[in-house]
Amino acid sequence: MPKILSVNAGSSSLKFKLYAMPAETVIMSGLVDRIGHSDAVFTYDYQGTHYKKAQAVQNHTEAVQLVTDALLDSGAVRDKQEIVGIGHRVAHGGREYTQTTKITPVVQQKIADLATISPLHNPVNLLGIEAFEKLLPSASEVAVFDTSFHSTIPPKAYMYALPFEYYAKYGIRRYGFHGQSHQYIYSEVNRRYDQDFSRKIISCHLGNGASVCAIRDGKSVNTSMGFTPLAGLVMGTRSGDVDPNVLPFIAEKENFSADDIRQLLNHQSGLLGISGVSNDVRDVLQAEADGNDRAKLALQIYVHQIQSYIAAYTADLGGLQTLVFTAGVGEHSAPIRERVCAAFGYLGVKIDAEANRDNDLDISAADSRVKVLVIPTNEELVIARETEKVLDS
Repeated sequence: MPKILSVNAGSSSLKFKLYAMPAETVIMSGLVDRIGHSDAVFTYDYQGTHYKKAQAVQNHTEAVQLVTDALLDSGAVRDKQEIVGIGHRVAHGGREYTQTTKITPVVQQKIADLATISPLHNPVNLLGIEAFEKLLPSASEVAVFDTSFHSTIPPKAYMYALPFEYYAKYGIRRYGFHGQSHQYIYSEVNRRYDQDFSRKIISCHLGNGASVCAIRDGKSVNTSMGFTPLAGLVMGTRSGDVDPNVLPFIAEKENFSADDIRQLLNHQSGLLGISGVSNDVRDVLQAEADGNDRAKLALQIYVHQIQSYIAAYTADLGGLQTLVFTAGVGEHSAPIRERVCAAFGYLGVKIDAEANRDNDLDISAADSRVKVLVIPTNEELVIARETEKVLDS
């Protein structure tokens, strides 16, 4: 069976899974965390064995070398050439890349160019591509773009009410992100329940980054992130939606540069900025329980924003069959799911309290008119599937 490596490179991490395709069997999975630090941690799982080691990893090239050595030393692959394809998660594909694409020098340059609108993601995605290109030169490299799944969103949902020339010149529009996650959620709901519950889905990817997606008949018709991954929901450290005129106001009052504003919106806002406690929902929930009023307010704003998008997307879909929670918070935070769902009794949403506490797959009450699910996302599997399609075409 051909082996395909799925890669998700972050600013200080490198997540990977090696698949035997088309069986979709995971051979090895792992993570290099805290890249750039002397106490980086490399972990992987292979044939029931968990490996963990702390060591200095200075850059992504060293991280890729660790991964490559582990694949060979463990016996997961006997020769580098067994890996026929490497699928890379790439955040932003712009207007040019609406489908998964084989990586060429031209594609690499475009990914680099798009770093101006995805500064936190595209540059590090590119680092992973370049590092694997050097160490596994025989494998075909493929870019799987976050934005591709959302290419089906209609103009009425993706256009901003700015002068049209800025769309024409610069491609300023809603693109959406977390595409692999929302695509996986649709495939799982469809696999498990077929069209009885998969025609009208709202997928809530709630992690440190967060987005909501309206999916009709397997296609994204709207999503909360926008031109960049900053828009939409309140996130761990990202602001989500803000009145645009607030930004020049703050810049003038605080003598902030454009970079200062980007730093404020991306790293100092969201749950962290409101609560003053943490970007982690678990910490903010604990602070709320301890009587911290700002933590309580942060969670109220966080939940309200999720509810607002769900309500809007129910209108986009003309109804709702299935509401799905996924990613770190969505999969593990029963209190957040309970609070979000509490607003939708008018839609017939009812959850089973015990199933919700246990993080069951189906947390719907028996008399709920809407299926409410908790599905662990699997972006790496989507990357492997998409890579296989490109290699077979």
